[in-house]
Amino acid sequence: MPTPISNCRSTPQTEALPDVSHAYRYAEIDGSQSSGEAALASEIALAISYNGLAHAVMMVTPEALEDFVVGFTRTSGTVQRIDEIYDIRMEGHGDAWHVDLLIGSRAFWQLKQQRRQLAGSSGCGLCGVDSLDQALPTLAGLPRSPLPDATHLQGLRERVGEAQSLARRSGALHAALFVDDHGEIRLCREDIGRHNALDKLIGALERQRIDAARGFAVVTSRCGLELLHKAVRAGLGTLVSLAAPTALTVDWARRHNLNLIHLPQRSAARVYSPAPGG
Repeated sequence: MPTPISNCRSTPQTEALPDVSHAYRYAEIDGSQSSGEAALASEIALAISYNGLAHAVMMVTPEALEDFVVGFTRTSGTVQRIDEIYDIRMEGHGDAWHVDLLIGSRAFWQLKQQRRQLAGSSGCGLCGVDSLDQALPTLAGLPRSPLPDATHLQGLRERVGEAQSLARRSGALHAALFVDDHGEIRLCREDIGRHNALDKLIGALERQRIDAARGFAVVTSRCGLELLHKAVRAGLGTLVSLAAPTALTVDWARRHNLNLIHLPQRSAARVYSPAPGG
């Protein structure tokens, strides 16, 4: 039987990934003819395949890519456990990279069945979500978790900013962070995509065997339904967002026992789920 990826190292990359930021010169449009230089966030095209079968192409920041593909594979429902991933092979150069994951036969069979269903339906096809069942999937509810200690939310915006080392250099990056049950930021993952950042965080939690229920996740972006799907599938008990959630996300959070907290910039934290008095 193949060795799960959690117990072995992935295959080394053939070439180094690009830097996560590049410096570019710019000119100011103010009549002064002033110019300067700024670091801009990098992105690459990452093709993802499973057992050699092409699945998706994502635009991602070239940092923590193994965390990303593990998190993406887990939160998309392709595998139910990280132990179903046996190997990760990554190669490429410049702006184009490819990663092939070796997954278990059960997970691969289910993936192929899903692709057959997509190919036979009307809509956009294999390039994205094709049905209401995918956009609004059936998810198992979480066990109820206690809300975080209020002191763990104090000054959190500032601490998140300090943890975002890549964003401080180039901007244009979302972040997802994990705060443990002592209130300490254990992990921070950044990416041009808000979904990618959360996938990277979840992948890091899985690979490092950190109990997602013993702490909470923080996202710097708007909290939409897709992020809730990922949080519930990963077993996160609490999701904190720096931007307001959507109404549908609140409804689903209450339905699935996910604690959902908005941390406004200039007012106290707002608990939307569980519902007040619920």
